[in-house]
Amino acid sequence: MEDLQGYVSEQPPKVRAFFALVETTASLIGVSEKYWQSRGLNGARVRILVELAKAGGSLLPSVLAERIGVTKANISVLLVPLAREGYVRIAGDPADGRRRRATLTPEGERLLLDALPGNREVLETLMSRLEEAELRQLLGLLSKLSNG
Repeated sequence: MEDLQGYVSEQPPKVRAFFALVETTASLIGVSEKYWQSRGLNGARVRILVELAKAGGSLLPSVLAERIGVTKANISVLLVPLAREGYVRIAGDPADGRRRRATLTPEGERLLLDALPGNREVLETLMSRLEEAELRQLLGLLSKLSNG
């Protein structure tokens, strides 16, 4: 056990930085998630609606799953309540009737237009802890990590 304790407690700077990034990300996501929960939503479902909006309103579920980082099976589970609540419509793909498409409905669009400004305000408040130059530096560092 002593060997294991030394290994987990004495982390090199790169490992410490990784875990600090993970913990900070989890904390920030938690704040955003609380906002969505206060509106009867969750982050994953909102991400689906946002990705549909970014794509012009319609995507194949497989593409949607890839964009939000879930499996094809999980995207179906996430889409069902959104469809039931009228925020998305699942229908055959006009180009290929064997495939289905998820389409943002006018109700889904209204939900985003109503809810996103408040979420943006919460996020801007959180990120205001950093100065403009620090934000640019952070974005550069994150880009460097994600492109590596």
